[in-house]
Amino acid sequence: MSALPHIDLSAIPEDQRDAVAALLRETVSLKEVVKRLEHLVAELNHVVHGKTSEKLDEDDRQLAFEDLETAVAEVEEQQDSQTSSDDAPRRKSSSAKRNRGNLPESLPRIERVVEPDSLVCPCGCGQMHKIGEDRTERLDIVPAQLRVIVTVRPKYACRACTDGVTQAPAPAALIEGGLPTEGAIAHVLVSKYADHLPLYRQSQMLARSGVTIDRGTLADWVGVAGFHLRPVVDRLAEHLKASTKLFMDETTAPVLDPGRGRTKTGYLWALARDDRRWGGADPPGVVFFYAPGRGGQNAETFLTGFDGILQLDGYTGYNRLTRPSRKGGNPIRVAHCWAHARRKLKEVFDRDGSEIAAEGLRRIAELYKVEADIRGVD
Repeated sequence: MSALPHIDLSAIPEDQRDAVAALLRETVSLKEVVKRLEHLVAELNHVVHGKTSEKLDEDDRQLAFEDLETAVAEVEEQQDSQTSSDDAPRRKSSSAKRNRGNLPESLPRIERVVEPDSLVCPCGCGQMHKIGEDRTERLDIVPAQLRVIVTVRPKYACRACTDGVTQAPAPAALIEGGLPTEGAIAHVLVSKYADHLPLYRQSQMLARSGVTIDRGTLADWVGVAGFHLRPVVDRLAEHLKASTKLFMDETTAPVLDPGRGRTKTGYLWALARDDRRWGGADPPGVVFFYAPGRGGQNAETFLTGFDGILQLDGYTGYNRLTRPSRKGGNPIRVAHCWAHARRKLKEVFDRDGSEIAAEGLRRIAELYKVEADIRGVD
């Protein structure tokens, strides 16, 4: 922290020196915070307005905003603390105006009643009686609880004969003779694929609780689970392809290439259904297929058996799906994406102010309005 500005406190009345010194310390502290915020704002401006090649991806952008919000909250808390230390009423932080989250009724409530030290009336007339109460709810998070499930199978035999011993069979397990329960495996899968928590970090987290399981072992669990989940994925794909309308899009995915000592680019193809916006009865769903390339033959393979309407972004690799020679079914009827079409018109309009592009944008806006009016209507 920077040094305090040089002020001769001896020239200030003695009863005011402590207050002046406190203000000087607060000034220095706030200057440091302002410097930090200015740095974060500069970085965010670079993220938002910098060259396309230098912009961060969505995850990094969210992290940048988190840093800014954290710094702002720190400043507000510091100001609140200084206000309360001056015996002034604690002001409401501006962060309270933001969404504080909500605590659903489904969460268990654990009540802790805080009673006064004494219920004897100060005037000496006896015990006080309860006239009401204030209730405050706060979210509490209990760290993941690790436990060991011990399966005991008693053995029984007859004392009067030697015809044998009876014992219940061992319960089926996903990994026979292995350490994890199915719940533990599910937790590892969700942490890895839904929360993007790598296996080596999960291994470190387990180690903090005294459980030593290396990354390779966790990878074995994931592999076994993947094998057993394959029929579920196949059934989901079969169910989706029975729909009358689906979406499909592909995105890059870095894949380890041990032979080259680095990653290579693969592709995840998402096949999705979501009819909620127009009141459809079918539940939403999505299944991902992997392919090492982006060729249209991959989409042709994945869509074998589907003969409905397919909404796309306009990638030419899908053109083969509309041909009479399409493999795996009849030619697919394609619906393109208005958002992608609008983007092209917007680029032309921004570049040279084309009236034709402007008219196209206006017409698309009218279509959007119609869609907004009928959304959710049966």
